[in-house]
Amino acid sequence: MYNQFPDAKILEVDLTKRKAKIDILPGEIYRLYPGGSSLGLYLALNKMKSGIDPLSPENTLVFSVSALTGLPISGISRLNVTAKSPLTGTIGDSQAGGFFPAHLKANGYDAIVFNGKSDKPVYLFVDGDKFELRSAENIWGKVTGEAEDIIRKELNRDDVEIAQIGPGGENIVKYACIINMCNRANGRNGMGAVMGSKNLKAVVVVKGKPIKPYNKEKFMELAKSVTQRLKENEAVAGLGQYGTDGDLEGFSDEGFLVTRNWTSGYFPEGAEKLTGTTMYDTILKERDTCFACAVRCKRVVEVPGLVDPLYGGPEYETVGTFGSYCGVTDLEYVSLANQLCNMYGVDTISCGATIAFAMECYEKGLLDEEACDGIKLNFGNEKALPILIEKIAKREGIGDLLAEGSYRAAEKIGKEAVSLTVTVKKQELPAHMPQFKPAVGLIYAVNPFGADHQSSEHDPFLVMPTDSRERIRLAKIGIHKGYEDNFTMDDDKVRFALDTQKYFSILDTLCLCQFVWGPAWELYGPDEMVELCKYGLGWDTSIFELMQVGERRINMMRYFNSKEGFTKDDDQLPEKIFIPLKGGPTDGVVLDKEAHEKAKELYYELAGWHPDNGNPTVSTMRKLSLQWLIK
Repeated sequence: MYNQFPDAKILEVDLTKRKAKIDILPGEIYRLYPGGSSLGLYLALNKMKSGIDPLSPENTLVFSVSALTGLPISGISRLNVTAKSPLTGTIGDSQAGGFFPAHLKANGYDAIVFNGKSDKPVYLFVDGDKFELRSAENIWGKVTGEAEDIIRKELNRDDVEIAQIGPGGENIVKYACIINMCNRANGRNGMGAVMGSKNLKAVVVVKGKPIKPYNKEKFMELAKSVTQRLKENEAVAGLGQYGTDGDLEGFSDEGFLVTRNWTSGYFPEGAEKLTGTTMYDTILKERDTCFACAVRCKRVVEVPGLVDPLYGGPEYETVGTFGSYCGVTDLEYVSLANQLCNMYGVDTISCGATIAFAMECYEKGLLDEEACDGIKLNFGNEKALPILIEKIAKREGIGDLLAEGSYRAAEKIGKEAVSLTVTVKKQELPAHMPQFKPAVGLIYAVNPFGADHQSSEHDPFLVMPTDSRERIRLAKIGIHKGYEDNFTMDDDKVRFALDTQKYFSILDTLCLCQFVWGPAWELYGPDEMVELCKYGLGWDTSIFELMQVGERRINMMRYFNSKEGFTKDDDQLPEKIFIPLKGGPTDGVVLDKEAHEKAKELYYELAGWHPDNGNPTVSTMRKLSLQWLIK
């Protein structure tokens, strides 16, 4: 092993001047921020002033991979995008899989940094050390599938991967995303809107060869063990067969499937029709995968005359937000909604949740048929979904209001509507309920870029037996206490939330898939992640160093937000979470607000954040080698 970390190669693009150059980040710095989200944050914090408009040329947009990206092993091809978020006003942070990340790395780059704004639509073409900004005027306004075809024909080559925005990003939908392969999305925080504000339509990279591991023999042992791991891990194998949607019906049976804009957790009339097994038996065409990954969890669905397999298929969150959130039971229309989001480039979670919010406003008389462009926007109206998605992407009629996200839309509708929103920092909640998972609810509240279900491990794994794979792995990072139920929120559960948040922060830094690499149920655990770094890169690291890498990222985010005026007062779960659920086995169930507030205060203490404002103290920043930010 060696102690000298590799340098990072950065492509700096000035869109205003239409110029680009290569910069090198020394290895001793890169080791502190070894890729992905951490590298994006480091580059953005070095270039961006606080207080800027996220849609202005001054916003810095970073595409980043990691020092490990492109190695031929499952779960290692992830792209991180960083910028100030137009949806939340916080730091924006988003990940996506596919083949684009591995091929960006194969071209020799660890990150691409975009500053300024082009006067006309452009896309960036990268072929090793050759790069150029090309006109995108002929593809501006095109949906993703059509734009991909035009780019490939213009370049006269198929050996390219394309990350792009659709009309949603061009029209500055606040939750627009970046799409690659026409079905992999850097979603949530509105990174597509940032691209649109810069007149940047796409980034195109030529395909290259996988990077070579440091210790080929040991690395291949780790890579080839995936076959046996899949045989022994029913959870991940089931994920491959039935997708992330496989447990949806079970969630409803337990009473914790978000239904009709968070008024209930029970959806008996629709859960069976929407679940992953139904998808598998009816409209699933094939299982797709990301670079070098054996899990094959991506859905590809087809409904002749309605849904094109080019645009993939819906995952659990998408089925939840367009299905049970909206009271819709038709899987084909949910799949059409997913397709339209991928065509137009909008986040499925925020889009579906915002439509569900509008449906409740309609049913309560806060929006009428005239305000909804003649649409009867009642729960269960599946035919309203494709109409509204197109209106949102084009900002037409009611779509212009809903393109702002549910919270901003509610502010314009009126005070009563605000109480119907389910957001943190103006970002819509995913389909995992804090009433069932209080540790996840804690992370929803404190997470720097808004509510996110993939920023920590989930409560149910602490209910498993002590000798289970999940509990043995969690013990590797010091989490030993188990529980008889999911609902307890005590001091140890707070530490579980924080420590697994640090761990997931490592994954988003190293650009590792959370279904393959993780601290509990996944194919590979903490020991194997250390081995990956050693054999893949020659990085003689430890779980201690990696946990500190994860902690550093979280504190960089929190520091960024503090400079934008955010404090602990912004770490608030929505009012609806503290209102008793209606119907089914969880009728009357509510999250304990007093326990939640107490947990937040302990979280700040354990994180080393100031009790008055919930932001990192000077000593915490110094401990994490972040003194350069506070000097």
